[in-house]
Amino acid sequence: MSNHAGIVHSLRDGQKYMDIWPVRKELSPLFPEQRIIKATRFGIKVMPPVAAISVLTQMAFDNAEAMPQSIVIALFALSLPLQGMWWLGHRANTLLPPALAGWYRELHQKILDSGFALEPIKANPRYKELAFILNRAFRQLDRSVLERWF
Repeated sequence: MSNHAGIVHSLRDGQKYMDIWPVRKELSPLFPEQRIIKATRFGIKVMPPVAAISVLTQMAFDNAEAMPQSIVIALFALSLPLQGMWWLGHRANTLLPPALAGWYRELHQKILDSGFALEPIKANPRYKELAFILNRAFRQLDRSVLERWF
């Protein structure tokens, strides 16, 4: 696999991870995902206009000398949301440390015990499996069951 394909795959995984990570106040002190997701979503909305304004203002003022700097600023602005997506994609595919893997297994079992169907438990869960389980737990488990962890 070429490096380019790896980056594209990581960006795609970052988008999927951003969609399944439960943005909940209870998780905010435990995981950086919520801050990264908010910053990335903000960057996706704001940075393309910043990039365009950077270049268009120099064009409007016919300032050819400043055009190289404007293009660098535009490229930097466009790279910010991509950096967030890449981080999220990398994180999604990172194996959970033992303590979080245990938490994943406990939550998986609690959801099964509550009568909900789930995909089989992963032997070596990654953050994306934890995100999926957390998402399901917040949607399907009773508040009293979740209070043990939050």
